[in-house]
Amino acid sequence: MRTIPPARRNIHWALPIGALLLLPLLGGCETLGISQWNGSSSALTARPNYVEQTPEALYAAGIEALRAERPAQAVELFDAVEREHPYSTWATSARLMSAYAEYSRNRYTEALGGLDRFIQLHPAHRDIAYAYYLRGLCYYEQINDAERDQSGTATAVTALQDVVNRFPNTTYARDARLKIDLARDHLAGAEMTVGRFYQARRLYAAAIGRFRVVVDNYQTTNHVPEALHRLTEIYLAMGLPDEARKTASVLGHNYPGSPWYQDSYALLVAGAPPAPGDQPGFFRRVVDSVF
Repeated sequence: MRTIPPARRNIHWALPIGALLLLPLLGGCETLGISQWNGSSSALTARPNYVEQTPEALYAAGIEALRAERPAQAVELFDAVEREHPYSTWATSARLMSAYAEYSRNRYTEALGGLDRFIQLHPAHRDIAYAYYLRGLCYYEQINDAERDQSGTATAVTALQDVVNRFPNTTYARDARLKIDLARDHLAGAEMTVGRFYQARRLYAAAIGRFRVVVDNYQTTNHVPEALHRLTEIYLAMGLPDEARKTASVLGHNYPGSPWYQDSYALLVAGAPPAPGDQPGFFRRVVDSVF
């Protein structure tokens, strides 16, 4: 059973353009009064000597907190930009960066809420492609083990496909395509797990349905050879040698060097007589040509 490794840390620091533009300002945070920030949201208003910070300073401090791997503090700072300067141009970018900070500490529900709001309110923003991509990552990184419910995996595929459809020529789309392939492989693995369960209990009709889904719907995954072999096993167990031979021939034609084809060939030679009309030595000739 294959599982998908977390996507964490591969291109997370491909931050939106608005964030990158602020990096040169970070060195000036001390002079802007950011050194007084103590990490508490109440500190922004509760301290007697509090001086209101500019949106630029708060935003820059949020970026610095992200770089220092303090996402909780970054969320507070970005939210402060929205709260104290809601009509500034910085508030829009802060909304997106707050969602990123929530994502970076695995608070996917909060991140998705912020991203959905950003996408709804700012559909023409220059970082809208990043917002859709980050939304897809939030779903992708919640993919469950193949033995559990896979509705979240299907949602991740849909969200990532949305990135590909809307922004096909971006780096986000290229990475989304890779993750879609991994997620589809994961979905196929889940079907295989259920199919094996049914096969082991001789619930052959149910098992055939699962393996056929893999063969028909997940043809680009590496689970197809095994699915064809399992179908060959089941057809032989059900006394359907013709169906077994047809399935094994598909396996041999498309995956001639696969160990699953070797196993299917061994089963057919050991337990299934040639069907009327088959040319003598059909499977033997195919195997000899491979091995």
